[in-house]
Amino acid sequence: MAVSASAVKELRERTGAGMLDCKKALDETGGDVEKAIALLREKGLAAAANKAGRIATEGVVESYIHAGGRIGVLVEVNCETDFVAKTDQFREFARDIAMQIAAANPKFVRREEVPADEIEKEKEILKNQALNEGKPEKIVEKMVEGRISKYYEEYCLLEQSFIKDPDKTISELLNEKISKIGENISIRRFVRYELGEGLEKKVDNFVEEVMAQAKL
Repeated sequence: MAVSASAVKELRERTGAGMLDCKKALDETGGDVEKAIALLREKGLAAAANKAGRIATEGVVESYIHAGGRIGVLVEVNCETDFVAKTDQFREFARDIAMQIAAANPKFVRREEVPADEIEKEKEILKNQALNEGKPEKIVEKMVEGRISKYYEEYCLLEQSFIKDPDKTISELLNEKISKIGENISIRRFVRYELGEGLEKKVDNFVEEVMAQAKL
């Protein structure tokens, strides 16, 4: 069944969990808000959301260099205390995020960072594609919204599938770490360099290469 926007809004207000996590919980529980709340609590997402407003100014700038120096990543991952920043669990998480960026090449951390004009331009392209495919105009808007969601999943880090476990998103991984570590954690920003970027070159499967290098 289709989950209503009002149900997602109610669940988000009652748990403080992210919109995407709320929608997934409602999908899994057939739209039952009470069951969705329990599911979010089981996953630690409601608890993680309660920590989201706390200030996180400590952390690390993690680096990852792909084999041969072809791809380099710097990512800033923040937490609340220097103590947590020095733990193996936190540093492993930051390392995983750097590897994710190297492999999946996101453009943004979260969807709110995507410029509005870029989304409008993408919607226009997708609309024209759907019309050219002969789709009825009355369903084109729904198709465009669905394809825009795919755009976010491809280019926004938090919505990408985790390369080590494709069944979970980076947002879900982040919330798991917040719940386990007990502090707010934030992926603040990143920069990714690729050798010869912008020049014509052979296209490789970087996800497979990064996973192979890490022996995963």
